[in-house]
Amino acid sequence: MSAVPPAAPATAPQAFTAEFPIRSLDDVRRLEETPLEKALTVRSTYELFCNVARAHGDRPALTFLRTGDPEDEPIRWTYAELLRGIHQTANLLHTLGVGPQDAVAVLLPGCLDYHLALWGGEAAGIVQPLNPLLTDEKLVSLMRAAGAKVLIAYGSDDESGMWSKAMRLRSQVPTLTMVLRVAPHDEPADPVIDLPEGVGDFSSLRAQQPDDRLVSGRDIAPEDIAAYFHTGGTTGAPKLARHSHGAQVFTAWACVQLTGVTHTDVTINGYPLFHVAGVLPASLASLSAGVESIIPTTSLLRNKTVLANYWRLVDKYRPTSLSAVPTVLAALANVPLNGADLSSIRYCRTGAAVLAPELAARFKRLFGLHVHESLGMTEMAGISTITPPGVEGQAGCVGFRLPYSQMRIVALDDQGGASDRDVAPGEHGMVLFKSPNLFSGFLDPADTAKAFTGDGWLATGDLGWLDDQGRLNLTGRSKDLIIRSGHNIDPKTIEDALGAHPAVQLCAAVGAPDAYAGELPVAYATLVPGAQVTEAELLAFTSAGVDEAPARPKSVTIIEHMPMTNVGKIYKPELRGLAGQQVASALVDVVCTGLGLGAMARPTVRIEGETGVAVLIDASAAAAHADALQAQLQEALGRLPIKTRVALV
Repeated sequence: MSAVPPAAPATAPQAFTAEFPIRSLDDVRRLEETPLEKALTVRSTYELFCNVARAHGDRPALTFLRTGDPEDEPIRWTYAELLRGIHQTANLLHTLGVGPQDAVAVLLPGCLDYHLALWGGEAAGIVQPLNPLLTDEKLVSLMRAAGAKVLIAYGSDDESGMWSKAMRLRSQVPTLTMVLRVAPHDEPADPVIDLPEGVGDFSSLRAQQPDDRLVSGRDIAPEDIAAYFHTGGTTGAPKLARHSHGAQVFTAWACVQLTGVTHTDVTINGYPLFHVAGVLPASLASLSAGVESIIPTTSLLRNKTVLANYWRLVDKYRPTSLSAVPTVLAALANVPLNGADLSSIRYCRTGAAVLAPELAARFKRLFGLHVHESLGMTEMAGISTITPPGVEGQAGCVGFRLPYSQMRIVALDDQGGASDRDVAPGEHGMVLFKSPNLFSGFLDPADTAKAFTGDGWLATGDLGWLDDQGRLNLTGRSKDLIIRSGHNIDPKTIEDALGAHPAVQLCAAVGAPDAYAGELPVAYATLVPGAQVTEAELLAFTSAGVDEAPARPKSVTIIEHMPMTNVGKIYKPELRGLAGQQVASALVDVVCTGLGLGAMARPTVRIEGETGVAVLIDASAAAAHADALQAQLQEALGRLPIKTRVALV
């Protein structure tokens, strides 16, 4: 069997390459002088892999680190080997009855097989990457909504209990016909594993398939759906966003044009592969250009050994770019270089959350690296704006719009949504987009309608402004605005001031419920290891750095761990819940003091739901005061603009 498809004509498209360096908005417009249908002729992610294998078949595509020890030997796949595996995977799925309208769910950690599941799944049907940290209930809901026919799952519980989860999901998803078990890389060869009916070994079944073509003969169109990505899964019911092949291919092509990566580049991809950032701008864009992508163990950058050895890994593998979310950058800032050579890194970038100015300055000071920011979202196949190499902006500058895309900044309406009034450059508002990589809508049409304005623009929920170079600068999210007596407070103002303190590692500001103002600003911070500072000192420092009096926080609370989403973003709903709990606890103290109750009779206050509060009164401990305590607490807590519950237990 041949390693790559039959020889193509000399004029056939090959790996993506940048036309010329992008350093300004005029350069972006220069790209647009060529019609898009001529600039980008690749129709599917499958065609993309065929092209890059023709161009760079013998070059390393994926390098998997077995451990975080730089001395250990990795596992490497070339582009030819990757394409063979994609063919085999797609053909296996085809024999299992997967067609262009069928979903293939994926429950895997960071590993080589993930790329077979992703790109082979898209060549056969529709791939559905799943966040393994979601509850069984949410995973079942997602798979049922997608009608998942096959589940490709990790055959071990070492990573988030994935195999046990997969076995539980089997009986709860009626459309599921087969589970394919992916063996861990360190599993002994030919192990004796008794697989139940309806469960097969991914590797052995795949090995039986042709590796040089798609046996289905499928001709994949750009508008065909390639993937379902879930969004909103950390809160409420997750939604499934549909990505077309054309949207994903455009994301890869646009990233290559704006970042200028080539087949000589090497990158460490530590983003989770169930998340759009890890799959598209981090993986597909790199692979489309022939870049070598390093997967830092199954746990990725959650692996403490990988983090501790990160600069040694850079020294050994010589990556030309560094990419991580701000919270990971903050952790890396605490890792000493110990003589490691970082000179291979030419481009450092981040996304997923706004970069704090102090963190940007710290990275520049410690490592000589300017952190370039980008903006991405699931609804735009992972990328919306990029700051190219050689373009340095202040923290919060996320760069230029993509070629062939349109971007607007509009004023907010009374409900904090997008109005139809464009603002002038330099003025703040909500960011709207139209673009070739716009998603094909959610599976639920009602969710799709909420995502767009009446005239068809994607309402991102991101707040920002355009500078004199046409670059987008972000300030935050509309849903994170703190609204104090009708006054909109941008939490970034508080976070920038607090984050400038040398003892602060990470920080976030949220609105605490208030009976009169609606919300009052409060802040939370974690400290740099070994640092010592009081909450009062941090509050005074922050207040001095916030010019507008209503925006000065009422409190700063030091916490041991900052709540995070599974992709490393600070999870503000948990902080808002904590703020509500603190406010409710203070009211409980006031009421208990008024009734002359001691500590033994004090009710328990706990977070309920995302931001609600439950106050539980021990009727026996409160004794004769129980009814009065309940009544007074119901009255006091009932004034708060959050859901509260007071109960006798």
